[in-house]
Amino acid sequence: VQISDNWPGYSLDLFTYPQHYYGDLEYVLIPHGIIVDRTERLAKDIMQDIGDNDIVVLCVLKGGYKFCADLVEHIKNLSRNSERFISMKVDFVRLKSYHNDQSMQDMQIMGGDDLSKLTGLVSFLCFLLTLFFMFCKDIVGTGRTMKVLLNNIEKCKPKMIKVASLLVKRTSRPDGYRPDYYGFEIPDLFVVGYALDYNEHFRDLNHICVINDHGKAKYRV
Repeated sequence: VQISDNWPGYSLDLFTYPQHYYGDLEYVLIPHGIIVDRTERLAKDIMQDIGDNDIVVLCVLKGGYKFCADLVEHIKNLSRNSERFISMKVDFVRLKSYHNDQSMQDMQIMGGDDLSKLTGLVSFLCFLLTLFFMFCKDIVGTGRTMKVLLNNIEKCKPKMIKVASLLVKRTSRPDGYRPDYYGFEIPDLFVVGYALDYNEHFRDLNHICVINDHGKAKYRV
């Protein structure tokens, strides 16, 4: 699903959201109900593609936890209601790549079980947000989050690696990574909600929204 650069979004007045964020948001980019429906469709696509393979789901924290949980639950429901049972194990890693709304040069990878256990298995990486680079406008963005993590996992020689991301962001750089499964391609906006944060705020917001300048200033560190 592609959301165009001139998409005005939905008025905040049409939805409920935490009162402590009043005045901090521009508009709702993707309502929660649409997120849920699109995630269910991604689960169906994944089920069709992986065959009889058991999978290890590697959830990228913190922003990916809600998407990962919803995606895994949809896959489990589909598996329970089909003739083909899929065994899933879930592990977690945390990446730190932003300070305020700016991408940092150094990538930090924290947590995760022994990745050598992925050898010979089908691995799914669950991101909430990835960057998809296009020649469109001169805004800085890098694909190193995905590249660093994939390089570390590939050393363990899993049978297959697939990446699932709810969001793909269009930016100006041509050297990015496009995930195998994604829900929405969005403009180059700093978005919050559905576990995406701005300095640990807005994770309790169910919708994906665009933060305004007042919100950035209020929660800047």
